[in-house]
Amino acid sequence: MERRGFNNGPREMHKAKCADCGQETEVPFVPDPNRPVYCRECFQSHRPPKKY
Repeated sequence: MERRGFNNGPREMHKAKCADCGQETEVPFVPDPNRPVYCRECFQSHRPPKKY
């Protein structure tokens, strides 16, 4: 599945390693070595709870 940005062009994905589980993942931004990157599963546990 190809993801598309606001301009409907293909989104460039960058490889990264999850800071929690070490799994290889892809993110739609250039990873900053000073900030953690999480895979989809680990990211869910780092999100603040939704407020309604």
